Amino acid sequence: MSTAVSSRSLRALARLLAYPDAALRAHLPELRSVMADEAALHRRRRDEICALIDALGRQDPIDVEAAYVDLFDRGRATSLHLFEHVHGDSRDRGPAMIDLARTYEQAGLYLAPGEFPDYLPTAIEFASMQDAVTARAFIGEMMHILQAIFSALLARQSAYASLLGALIELSGGRAERVPVATDPSLDESWAEPAAFSGCSSAGQSGPGGAKGAQPVQWVRNPNPTTSRSSGVSA
Repeated sequence: MSTAVSSRSLRALARLLAYPDAALRAHLPELRSVMADEAALHRRRRDEICALIDALGRQDPIDVEAAYVDLFDRGRATSLHLFEHVHGDSRDRGPAMIDLARTYEQAGLYLAPGEFPDYLPTAIEFASMQDAVTARAFIGEMMHILQAIFSALLARQSAYASLLGALIELSGGRAERVPVATDPSLDESWAEPAAFSGCSSAGQSGPGGAKGAQPVQWVRNPNPTTSRSSGVSA
């Protein structure tokens, strides 16, 4: 298998992870061709992805879209919004969003109104614009999140797990099951965070307190319902 990261494959994976609207379904044959030819993925993974693409094109569009919403928009474990896994509902999420959007803009990727920078398809599209080394490093920073989503999708026996597995493997990792956190109850997910909880801006500083551009780091918050000053800095 090739050791290079294919920008075409990353863009295809980003597209396949997005909402399966009519525009996406119109391009399924092209996406299938890209993924079928990806030499960096083993044949079983390619076959899984092609089977998913075939299913998306064969099933009723309303059923496909409803299944996507039910899978990705109704629970933290399978959320494609990366900061949901890092910051949860803490106040650190807003500044982290701004920092990540600035990182994209520095590379020439500008988000349309209403788009979120931590949306996984957007992050992977950004990676596809980078050279192979940078792309692998960027995806590698979120490896623990990808493994968690991959495992949650496996637990739900979702064919979408193959896409997460492919992302992990293209960045040099090994897709494997990890413990999956239980989604909080509805009451817990809607609970208001404390108004003041010692939030610090130290997480935006470099070593020794130095300010300025820092590498993007995806650090898991062990208690995502509370505020922490770790996370993404840019």
